Amino acid sequence: MAEVIGVRFKEVGKVYYFDPDKKKLKLDDTVIVETSRGVECGKVAIANKEVPHEEIVHPLKKLVRIATKEDLKRLEDNARKEKEALKICEQKIAEHGLEMKLVDVEYTFDNSKILFYFTADGRVDFRALVKDLASVFRTRIELRQIGVRDESKMLGGLGVCGRPFCCSSFLGEFHPVSIKMAKEQGLSLSPTKISGTCGRLMCCLKYEQEAYTDLLKHTPKVGAIVKTPYGRGLVVEVNLLARTLKVKMDNTPDDAAPQSFKVREVRLVKDGYIKVNKKEIEELKGLEDK
Repeated sequence: MAEVIGVRFKEVGKVYYFDPDKKKLKLDDTVIVETSRGVECGKVAIANKEVPHEEIVHPLKKLVRIATKEDLKRLEDNARKEKEALKICEQKIAEHGLEMKLVDVEYTFDNSKILFYFTADGRVDFRALVKDLASVFRTRIELRQIGVRDESKMLGGLGVCGRPFCCSSFLGEFHPVSIKMAKEQGLSLSPTKISGTCGRLMCCLKYEQEAYTDLLKHTPKVGAIVKTPYGRGLVVEVNLLARTLKVKMDNTPDDAAPQSFKVREVRLVKDGYIKVNKKEIEELKGLEDK
């Protein structure tokens, strides 16, 4: 076991482990640590605790210091300079006629590098832009292309539920979300119903997926053949949460309405399956992309 602290560098970012160097820290303490891209300032998201060595990415770097008044002043100065750099970069992008959208600007704590985050539909040749920006700021410049999910995380906003975006309020990192999840949960496959503001599948589809996966193991699917107290039939509709089925009975006329049964009232003869067909994949193409 090793004693660590968890540090987050963005308000809703990934948490990284560091060696507290025998200091006791509490949540939201501002600290200075050394990272792969240099000295950075972050906030303690996990106070001192012990974790197994296999959970640590080695080498585990030590805490440099608890942030001083001078460090906090530098953070304020960096935030001011980032706003100025954003305006300048937008002007330069327009001058170079580049098809890209600037999303955010970030100064490293020691000002050794400026990172410009942007979105674009394809690859962008920004070499001339980098040279132009380097001549203005006289420091290392890095342009980093991000996806629309990352853009939403950085900018924030309100989702269709009326609450702040999950990605910008509490999700430290994105989890894979698939069209199959939406189908297994019985949701409409209309893009407007299952996609977020970013235009990709809503992150919240992941939250209850484990429960739906477990229910599907014990519930006949649409297309299944089941034996009911009144004979055999074909499952035409399933309500997973209510644990009910609508069954088209073999011994009733074709135009007869399906009968409802509780899952416990039927016995499975042959199960159906859930599949996203080619037409649905084509219509929803791009929703799973990052």
